[in-house]
Amino acid sequence: MTDHDNGLWVRRFHPAPAGAPRLVCLPHAGGSASFYFPVSRALSPAVEVLSIQYPGRQDRRHEPCVDTIPELARQVFRVLRPWLDQPLAIFGHSMGASLGFEVARLMEAETGRPAAHLFPSGRRAPSRRRDETVHLLDDEGLLADVKKLSGTNSAVLGDPDMLRAALPAIRNDYRAAETYEYTPGPKLTCPVTVFTGDDDPKTTVDEARAWQEHTTGPFDMHVFPGGHFFLAQHQPAILRTLSAALTRAAVG
Repeated sequence: MTDHDNGLWVRRFHPAPAGAPRLVCLPHAGGSASFYFPVSRALSPAVEVLSIQYPGRQDRRHEPCVDTIPELARQVFRVLRPWLDQPLAIFGHSMGASLGFEVARLMEAETGRPAAHLFPSGRRAPSRRRDETVHLLDDEGLLADVKKLSGTNSAVLGDPDMLRAALPAIRNDYRAAETYEYTPGPKLTCPVTVFTGDDDPKTTVDEARAWQEHTTGPFDMHVFPGGHFFLAQHQPAILRTLSAALTRAAVG
């Protein structure tokens, strides 16, 4: 991996002092690294946020998308290797939660060191699969689902040119998320803290609680009022939880 490769994938909006806890943030389907700019700003300088930019969007729009979660996890893990000189926590929302789980598995399998903490958000546990086919719908049907979840910036949805540019990445990511199948294997050993909305059409509270089955480490879950993008309304509470957990990990 070259420095250029790392710069394409890893966006460090607010570099932190040496030794600060590191949090990798993985976007949702159709999302980009900039989604986590407010998180980086809020946690800086106590926590260094590394936000991942997937191929096929924004300044990487001319690159081919990665269309499976396992392959995307392998590529993300590869670019994160230089950052593993100190403990690394992972936050992922929606598709990013499934991706974060697979990256955490690779970290343990390839390095023998678990993630400092895994924070899945807005996604059912890997072992709780649904038969979903939104990625097979026409453009209108796909966009209807995106609008229902309110996951993409309204300015993009209202701009035909921006929308045409974003649609391939959105469809690709929906395909990756909906066709992802959990492969049984060793449980994680890191702490897992789950965030979920009580009215999320993509994840029930019981499906979110099932993340507990995927780790031998400490487990916690926070249920917030709201749908799939509950985190937009409850950012302060989520940031407090992240900050407290990362501080404990750094001290420990």
